[in-house]
Amino acid sequence: MIIRPSTPSDAAGISRVLIALTDAGLRRTLSDTGFALSNYIENPNGIECSVATDAEGSILGFQALLMAVEGNQYGVTPGWGVIGTHIHPEAIRQGIGGKLFTATRSAAVKANLKHIDATIQNYNTGGLAYYESVGFRTYETIEGAVRKVYDLS
Repeated sequence: MIIRPSTPSDAAGISRVLIALTDAGLRRTLSDTGFALSNYIENPNGIECSVATDAEGSILGFQALLMAVEGNQYGVTPGWGVIGTHIHPEAIRQGIGGKLFTATRSAAVKANLKHIDATIQNYNTGGLAYYESVGFRTYETIEGAVRKVYDLS
């Protein structure tokens, strides 16, 4: 497995991961290539988007870290990081999330973040368990979701 920063040419592979998650009932929002490019790879508030690939270069999963700005769509405190982790359903439980978080945590430290938010839909039990396993802790429950924080301070 290779962990590396994403490039615009990864948009189709990231989209395939998102579509597979939607098909598996683990995602309910946009998944097309344009969304992958604008929301994860070229987001103006992006800090780091890392992909995990197999030896042939197929994307197994990715993790994006954004800077929360004033009025952000997530309702996260400005200045915090916002993380999203997406692993292809066929690649779950292979240690991909932990390896991606090593790269993301490093990027968060370089960006001088003190906190990273992960807002997980309450139906996503695997996502909730993953974030707990890498050190996130619940700080708020909102309608339909659990908000977790990773403290870097």
